[in-house]
Amino acid sequence: MKPSENPAPIWSDSLLLGHAAIDGEHERLAELIERMRRAAAPEMAQALDAVLQHAASHFAAENELMRATAFPPRDCHISEHEAVLSTLRGVRARLECGEFEVARRVADELVAWFPPHVQHLDSALTHWLCKLQHGAKPVVLRVGRKSEAALAC
Repeated sequence: MKPSENPAPIWSDSLLLGHAAIDGEHERLAELIERMRRAAAPEMAQALDAVLQHAASHFAAENELMRATAFPPRDCHISEHEAVLSTLRGVRARLECGEFEVARRVADELVAWFPPHVQHLDSALTHWLCKLQHGAKPVVLRVGRKSEAALAC
């Protein structure tokens, strides 16, 4: 399989959750996954390392937020983070043995995994954090999105 020439981007405003720090980290992770997805064989190890490093840092910060605030479904969310990191580490070891296609496949899997993870698990977390801090769910304004009524026309 060759790197995708012009795949649809992972990141869009539809993934904004209303928590600036988490949104910023998500956008950066999406950029790194995109770079990994497009990486040629000689650049794949560096691209995978960047994803792994950022994901480990981001997941650790989220895990700490969940523990510190007693987020009810934290164990499931933390387990998913651990599974992703374990997979990335395993793929990194296989890449060292020359298994480039495994890294390519995991990049494609990350593209499929990332949006639902953000929209379901991370969205619940940001709602929880906002409710604790402000007593309400976050409000997210998305630039350039048309209203449902405008789309119906």
